[in-house]
Amino acid sequence: MRLAIATRLAILPLAALATPVLADPGLPDEAQVSAALDAYPAVEAAQQRVSAARSGARARAASPHDFVITGSYTRRTIDLEGDFDEFNADLMRGIRLPGKARLDREIGVHLVDAAENMAEDTRHQAALVLAQHWWDWLSASGAARVDQQAVMNLETALAAVERRVELGDAAPLEADQAEAALGAARVRAAQSAGEANLARTRLATHFPALALPEEAPDIPMPAVEPGELERYSGLVVSNSHEIAAAEAQSRAYEASAARVRLDRVADPSVGIRVFSERGGAETGAGLVFSMPFGGSRRGAQADQAAAEASAAMAEAQMARFAVQETASADLASAQFRIAAWERARESLRAQMAVLTRMRRGHQLGEIDLADLLLAERMTHDAFSMEVDARAEAQRAITQIRIDSHELWLRD
Repeated sequence: MRLAIATRLAILPLAALATPVLADPGLPDEAQVSAALDAYPAVEAAQQRVSAARSGARARAASPHDFVITGSYTRRTIDLEGDFDEFNADLMRGIRLPGKARLDREIGVHLVDAAENMAEDTRHQAALVLAQHWWDWLSASGAARVDQQAVMNLETALAAVERRVELGDAAPLEADQAEAALGAARVRAAQSAGEANLARTRLATHFPALALPEEAPDIPMPAVEPGELERYSGLVVSNSHEIAAAEAQSRAYEASAARVRLDRVADPSVGIRVFSERGGAETGAGLVFSMPFGGSRRGAQADQAAAEASAAMAEAQMARFAVQETASADLASAQFRIAAWERARESLRAQMAVLTRMRRGHQLGEIDLADLLLAERMTHDAFSMEVDARAEAQRAITQIRIDSHELWLRD
């Protein structure tokens, strides 16, 4: 009578097909994620650019003109009269013509708005990087667990076959077949374990502030409420900081173009002058005024600013197109990834049914060990496919939630 392969030969327990979990699927703690994003260098740099924009706005609101003091001292010698100390001094400052100060303040407000939205978008991109590395780790770790379970199962199978050979109930060829299958499984397990360790190293290197467990969490079943993905897709556009930043930049360029048009008439400078001549015999004070007259250069600068404003408007429209594409792609990706996982799950169930029959046939002596090992390998592949499809579905769900700002970016 042929020895049946042990029940443990199943690659993973059927518990893997349990009811989906409704909580946040296998994600790190939100407070830890927030701290990790705050410490991300690109996010820190973006926050410093916000501070720089605010300082620039204060400088624009103040005035582009400084007080300028000029003066001279001379010692004059006049025949038959003697030597005299003489001096004069001017204190002047440019004055912004009407409308320019308002536009300067407006430009500063728009640039701060753009910097703040770019900082939020940088945080958004950092969150996507974190999610990418996180699911790389969980996916690789899930595959490693499947491969390690296959090794344990085949070790049990080899021991059983070797015992049968000792009892004369099986040919040595069967032991060779089981050992060859075990060797191949060990190679796959070593490779997948190395890939899981590499993925964890990359995650830890990019986000050292994120406390990682020693073992990656299991990949839960994807679970979304009906209509939830469509709601997320709509929020991708309405909550986009990329669009807001581009539109703020466009408004800043538009205000700058208006400011340069006003600069075709230069700002005058006014001030006071005091002087002393002939050793103080003559003194006086008065007002001074200067007015630059611009030429073709100022007209060319106004044309340049107008063209840059038009380009910024087009770029803002392109940013909206890009985000709309992201929203549609996120939705399509999540939908087909979830569908693919459901098909992989169905395929796994069918393969498990085939394996059960193959085991029974082997027990009855109707199925050779080679055929059973092939069925075990196909079941292993089905489990690997299901784990990969489950991870990709969770990755797609996480991405659309981040892009909609419903995950990690709600504040």
